[in-house]
Amino acid sequence: MKILLIGEYSNVHNTLAEGLRMLGHKVVVASNGDFWKNYPRDIDFSRNPGFAGTFRFAARLINALPHMRGYDVVQIINPMFLELKAEKILPIYRYLRRNNGKVVMGAYGMDYYWVHENVTKMPLRYSDFNIGDHLRTDDDAMKEWADWLDTPKGHLNQYIAHDCDAIVAGLYEYWACYQPLFPDKTVFIPFPIKQKSPKDKADSQDHLPLKIFIGISKQRSAYKGTDIMLEAARKLKQKYPKKVTLSIACGVPFQKYTQMMNDADVILDQLYSYTPAMNGLEAMSRGIICVGGGEPENYDILGEESLRPIINTEPNEKSVYNALEQLISHPEMITALKEQSILYIRKHHDYLQVARRYENLYQELIENPKE
Repeated sequence: MKILLIGEYSNVHNTLAEGLRMLGHKVVVASNGDFWKNYPRDIDFSRNPGFAGTFRFAARLINALPHMRGYDVVQIINPMFLELKAEKILPIYRYLRRNNGKVVMGAYGMDYYWVHENVTKMPLRYSDFNIGDHLRTDDDAMKEWADWLDTPKGHLNQYIAHDCDAIVAGLYEYWACYQPLFPDKTVFIPFPIKQKSPKDKADSQDHLPLKIFIGISKQRSAYKGTDIMLEAARKLKQKYPKKVTLSIACGVPFQKYTQMMNDADVILDQLYSYTPAMNGLEAMSRGIICVGGGEPENYDILGEESLRPIINTEPNEKSVYNALEQLISHPEMITALKEQSILYIRKHHDYLQVARRYENLYQELIENPKE
């Protein structure tokens, strides 16, 4: 098949492309590299600020459009798959729709349905927008409300969701928001991970001090709950100064971020998540224990009954603190959890295995067109 993947979130499309190419398909990735992360792509859609940056971006886009025709499948990472206003993305989407075979939309991150469903129907016990029956009113949550609800971005998302041939959710949470509304076209496929140096066993060593790593985005710390997780880790280090080290990555280049993560025993992921996202999964593939979202629904949608290495936490500081303290009290757990994390990624997120699931979806769409 000829497949065009447009847009990028945390290396999802680039990793998927590697898997699909290994299966013999011709795949082109067109993206901005996910901004500063600068992931590989075949067509560069990065956009620099200012008039000159806008002009160069427009020129690249115009030159690329004739080469974005004749694909069996076009998959967009999100309804906002280009660095353009929604009103300008819509005619490009229609162009892609007219000039290619099937169109698949990713449900991989922030979009209208993620905001709307969590604000109105609350299908999850907690999320970026609610804790129980209470709506979150922090600045970041309110900004996303204003950005997606009854706006051109929201309208674009609704149009594409109804028009496209399939919607692929990469996490349980996104599936829970889309599936009730689009049951005939919503599919869950886990995120793909390519293990850099596959291994069966984690390093077996004395794991005290416990090396904790957390990545902080200053602009989104409260929204993702990393401020609460960081406070729990700091209190733990204060109580056990010789048994804990804490590394904080804040505003560092991606290569430095990865290096800091590689030295850790534990990564503190996202507080308000049911599941690990790409950073947490990447860490697990390297034998790093993920503390964050590991709710039963995450394992259930994978069909996993026994291999459950993620240390699940409730969305509060005490839960995070207790989870970390348990590792200090029982350091013998650490090596086992590290090894289980590696096996978990290999079993559920291996990039070739995930690529085969996408391949099956694409072939089904092509061979069994829906009226």
